[in-house]
Amino acid sequence: MASKGTHFWRWYIGFYPPRPNDVEETLTADNVKSGLVLQPEVLAEHFSQQHDIRKRLMQEDALAALEDVMNQIFARKAESAPSIPTSSFRLPSRVTLNDAKRQAWFADLANPDIPLSKLGKNVPHGAKGHDLLDLLHTNNVAIPRAVWFLRVFGANESAGLRNKPSYNPTQYSVEWANVMTSYMKKQLAEIALPSAPRLVASIKQTFKGVLSDSEMRQKWISRFTYCLSLLRTFYAEGLVDNRTFLAWLVQQMSTCNLAQAGFVVRLGDEYLDGMLVSRALTRPFIEACLAKFVEIEGSPAKEFLPNTANILRNLISRSFAALPDACISPRIYIQHGAILEEILMDNFAAVPADSVLQQNVQVLREAVVDTLADVQRRNEAMLFQHLSPRVLGSLSSALSDIKLLNSISGKTDMSTVSLFDDYSEISPSFSRKLDFLLTWSVTPLQYGDHRPYAAACLLLLWRNKAEERAIRRDAPSPDEQIQDVLFDWLDSSDVAGEPGNLPAVALLFGQLVKHGLFSYGLYMQRLIARGESGLSYSQASIEEEGSRHRQFLRWIPLHSSDTSLISQRKVILYGFRVRETPEDANEREIRREVRALMPELFGGEPRAGEPLNTMFWKSCASLLSAPRYEQLKTLKQWFLPLYKKFLTSQGEPTFDTDNTILRIFTLSTIIMARVRSYGSILDMSLYTLEYANSSPLLTAVIETIRQHIEVWACMNRMRDVASALWTVHQTWRSRGSQNRVLLKLLAEVDNDRYLEPAAREQMLSDISAFSHALFPSNENPDTVPPVLPEILLLATAPNPEAPSLLANSLWYKYMTSPDWAWKVWDNTIASLRQIPVMMGDVPERRACALRYATFLLHVDQHLPRGFDEQIRAWFLGSGRNEVAALTPDAWDVVTVVLLYLICYGALTTTTILESLIYQVWQAGANVTSEEQAQSLETLLSSVNTLFEHLLLRDECGTGLPPVDVFEAQGLQTRRRDVFREPHFSSLVANFPALVLIEQNRYLPETLRAASTTLRRTICRVNVFRQGIYRDLDAVRLAFERLLESQNVPDELHEPLVSALRLMLNDPGQDGPVNAAEWSSASSLLSPWKLAATSIEIRLTIKQLGEGMARESTRLAACASLDKLATAVFYHCKSPEEADFVAEMITDVGPTVAGKFVNAGLRRIVDILRETDSTNKIDAMTRLVSCAGEILRLLANIVAPFRKDASLPQVDPSVQDHLFAALCAKIAEMTEMMAALVQQPWSEDIARGSQAVIFLARLLQFYLGFPNQWPQQGKDLSEKLCANLTRLALIHTTGEGLNMLAFPLIMDTLCYTLDEIPTDMKATMPYDPFRNYPEFALSDLPSDIPPEYKARLRTMLPYVALNPAVEDLVTAHGNGQSTLGTSLAPTHAAGARTTAKQTTGALL
Repeated sequence: MASKGTHFWRWYIGFYPPRPNDVEETLTADNVKSGLVLQPEVLAEHFSQQHDIRKRLMQEDALAALEDVMNQIFARKAESAPSIPTSSFRLPSRVTLNDAKRQAWFADLANPDIPLSKLGKNVPHGAKGHDLLDLLHTNNVAIPRAVWFLRVFGANESAGLRNKPSYNPTQYSVEWANVMTSYMKKQLAEIALPSAPRLVASIKQTFKGVLSDSEMRQKWISRFTYCLSLLRTFYAEGLVDNRTFLAWLVQQMSTCNLAQAGFVVRLGDEYLDGMLVSRALTRPFIEACLAKFVEIEGSPAKEFLPNTANILRNLISRSFAALPDACISPRIYIQHGAILEEILMDNFAAVPADSVLQQNVQVLREAVVDTLADVQRRNEAMLFQHLSPRVLGSLSSALSDIKLLNSISGKTDMSTVSLFDDYSEISPSFSRKLDFLLTWSVTPLQYGDHRPYAAACLLLLWRNKAEERAIRRDAPSPDEQIQDVLFDWLDSSDVAGEPGNLPAVALLFGQLVKHGLFSYGLYMQRLIARGESGLSYSQASIEEEGSRHRQFLRWIPLHSSDTSLISQRKVILYGFRVRETPEDANEREIRREVRALMPELFGGEPRAGEPLNTMFWKSCASLLSAPRYEQLKTLKQWFLPLYKKFLTSQGEPTFDTDNTILRIFTLSTIIMARVRSYGSILDMSLYTLEYANSSPLLTAVIETIRQHIEVWACMNRMRDVASALWTVHQTWRSRGSQNRVLLKLLAEVDNDRYLEPAAREQMLSDISAFSHALFPSNENPDTVPPVLPEILLLATAPNPEAPSLLANSLWYKYMTSPDWAWKVWDNTIASLRQIPVMMGDVPERRACALRYATFLLHVDQHLPRGFDEQIRAWFLGSGRNEVAALTPDAWDVVTVVLLYLICYGALTTTTILESLIYQVWQAGANVTSEEQAQSLETLLSSVNTLFEHLLLRDECGTGLPPVDVFEAQGLQTRRRDVFREPHFSSLVANFPALVLIEQNRYLPETLRAASTTLRRTICRVNVFRQGIYRDLDAVRLAFERLLESQNVPDELHEPLVSALRLMLNDPGQDGPVNAAEWSSASSLLSPWKLAATSIEIRLTIKQLGEGMARESTRLAACASLDKLATAVFYHCKSPEEADFVAEMITDVGPTVAGKFVNAGLRRIVDILRETDSTNKIDAMTRLVSCAGEILRLLANIVAPFRKDASLPQVDPSVQDHLFAALCAKIAEMTEMMAALVQQPWSEDIARGSQAVIFLARLLQFYLGFPNQWPQQGKDLSEKLCANLTRLALIHTTGEGLNMLAFPLIMDTLCYTLDEIPTDMKATMPYDPFRNYPEFALSDLPSDIPPEYKARLRTMLPYVALNPAVEDLVTAHGNGQSTLGTSLAPTHAAGARTTAKQTTGALL
């Protein structure tokens, strides 16, 4: 009863019945009085055992003790568990039956009512392979019973082999997988497509497919369905080797036709999950699916295969989502990248209505887009696409700065020229920029008198900004630091030390001293403080080598009359006791020369009959040869004050007074321009404007300002010029007079920048009023007759005022006609053609021509926009025929008129060039017969003479205008416009026509020689070279356009390139560069010549490429190109030189690029083979440095060809040598890195990783070219893949962990595995796992990052495990037949281990 009661009370949860021995049942006095008080279980109420437990866990044997406890628990559970009885199962034996009994046995097997226990006593033996499967299908055996039979059949087949030493338990599952796959392949082969009909075949073709007949189709579907049902169970239970089957499935996807694809894609859809765990299967499967999808899209049967296409889309999308690394394949990216992106994005075309689904789809879409972008980025990186731009180095930065500085023109606002960084501190970058700016302003390799003024202005603008920031921040002024930088440049610059650059340096530092950027006093103090020797010209120091600073002190001018500064300078240069210095004598001589040249300035009279030719400045030899100190001191401190005093002393303006001022002003500005004293010219011009009361004087000042407009812009004085011009305009306007030339220059100088808005509106209004006054609007304009006989009568008019009267008369008659000036010019040319007939004497003809020129000049003054536009229109229109009919004598007369109009501004030089001379040059270049040459001989000879007078001759008094220096100044002003944009581009564009004329054999030799002389002469003109270097791209395009033209014969390319070489290289400095000799070109790799050299070499390379295309010149061109290409890679060592060469070799053909690629790869092979046994890591660093620049250069050369996948052809021998050297170097680096990671805290590990990364990139570049893969390459590839795997593992953990190296090496390994050729149609079994790494995941270090382990997992030859036994792979026995769990999971390397376990468990 007690036991039953106890058992009974246990049914009441939470109820505990009283017991006699319980403490609460014991009655004591304390319990009755005070109640029951239970003692605490521990001494403290808040006691915790966690501290002791944590301390125990920190001990070394803690985990081992816990494992021992768990093993004891498992052991006790195993002891208490009932034992498993011994199995009584006996494998059915095999018997040999006749056909009838075998058929009866299979009929019983197909009968579900007969139990397997009855059939399991023995099984028939005989049928195998396909026959056995046909037998099962014929008897329609149920799948479970067929699987049972095949299990028993397989166990009996392998029973006799188990005791053999060579027994492999996985072999039967592989063989049975081959049986199943060959059985299915046999059935798929019955699905054939009809072949295309052959037109030449006489036999009638018939086609009958297995699916075309209903009965045959039913039988085929039944058998194939039964086979698939068997396969499904075999695959799930591991009876077929999964790896073998999936490899076969991948192969079938690649080789099947479109009819078979409908069945294969469904197989792929069912077994895709098994492939997605391994890249070796997924990558070729995705490629095959993409290829099949593209084939369907381009097939006429596309409309009949929508389901197959949709399944392919699904397979591709699922594969990409599950294993994006399978698409890390440049080949897939090149061939199917666009299709892959389209398929993935089409999945998100439909927008679900549910908002929650929309959000989920959006998140999924973003994930796919990000993953796809990552895959594209990695593929493009291995293809060397979109290389990151190099940070500008000193050479590249100098090139961009030179282009910026050379682009400065008269329209440039200097405050917008950003040369210096926008910082107020003197940084090393600022010092480099300033050193570059100073060198640019004085080097003879650049052109233009404006450069020193631009340099001083840019530095001044930066100093002003820096000083403002310093004031705001209460920081020191930058003046002292600027002084130090400028002194250091004077002290150490090679360019500054050249004796020939001394005048330019003096001009530059004179401007710096003027603006307070350089202190002359501090300069002398610093020289004295450091004890500079060789500064004095005293007798004691004559024998010593003088200091370079002695010449600087002697030449740098002072803009102030500081007595103490002048005295200190005198003492340093000449000593204390010298009373008269050579400078004093020079100044007296200069003053004497000036007084003799301009006596009227000093109260004298000009010498009667003095010829004022353009060479008058030779009489001022002392001024021209004197140091700049004396020049500036004389002109600025002596001459200019006298000139200003002379102007202010003049009374009422008279004709003689204006002529005197004009003479003094013109001669003075010419002299000042010769000594480059442009500051004095500007001061003199602006001061003279205030006293310009006559039109000739005003015109002379305006032409002087226009002629040197670039210098005023570089001085940042354009606002002063605009203000002075506006003041003069206001003065003239107040007198009721307007000057068209003044208004035109004012509008150009202002350029919507400097004038106030009200003043600008007034200016525009005045221009409009002036135009309306000269050309009043009229609804019924006058009609000008085509023939104006009064113009012809002008030739014999005796009245000197006849030209003016005729011009006034014609304007008064026809002012409302828009074309009256055009017809006047047309009639004038007709009249000029008659002058040689009317007059036989040449001086008389020219005098008559001057009469007509004066008449036209007066006509120009009656036109609101001048005569220039009308003459241009005439030359480009009907005037072409008129000009072609002119005789040599008529041309002499017309030339006089044209030159006179240009001298006085009625006509521009650019109009004559663009509407006449260039047109004739082009016609001469295109002469194709002797008849054309004869018709053009006079015209071409005449325009060449005219071109020579316009741009090359400076003489006066030759019988042609200009007759004196005043007219020559006007011609010079119009000449300068030719070398400014946009007119200079036209000159350059027509320059090659001169070369074509020289090479035209139909033209007379005299004309060809004259063209050669013109071309070579203008190349020596300083402003021409300045224009060339201002826009080198225009020069390059002009010649490239002609060289690429199909109308230019190949034999003319060499003269054209030679002409370009002459334009780019100053004959007075360096000779022409032979582009085929890199050593000569590399000597010009200074920033000053680099841009020009690149143009020359680029065109030369193109010329060699064209020579290779011609049979007659192929050998010579190939030899020259090989020599150049080889020399390039042996001389090109710096990164900037590599970029420079890469830029030159752009836009070349694949043949030329192939030459450079082969030469570059040969050079890399030589570098790889160079060994240094003393210090291998240093040798690898040098290898990366040298070969790295060559690799980048090659990548840039090949980049343009990657767009259309037509890479330059590489010599197979070069590829083989490179691959062998690369494999050897990677093997060497593998051993080196394995040793380095064993050295903790070694700095060489990072350097070694950099070398590994470079070798991987080089391997990627090699794999990008088509390769035949000889047997040696295939043999080397196996070891190469193993070394890449080792290198990847080295960089996953520990000292070698590198987050850049590991993914790059893994991508390179994938690239290599994909490019090793595999024949899908080969007779040998297809093995996609060939060369893939094989190791157990359990062998990896425990601290490897999880994402690295996951990626390595996909590279292993592994497929999905059988669910029935997949947990057994992580179990182990403890020696007592009990199971325990390993702390680190192990991994069966491959499906064959899985098959072994499966065979043992299921059979």
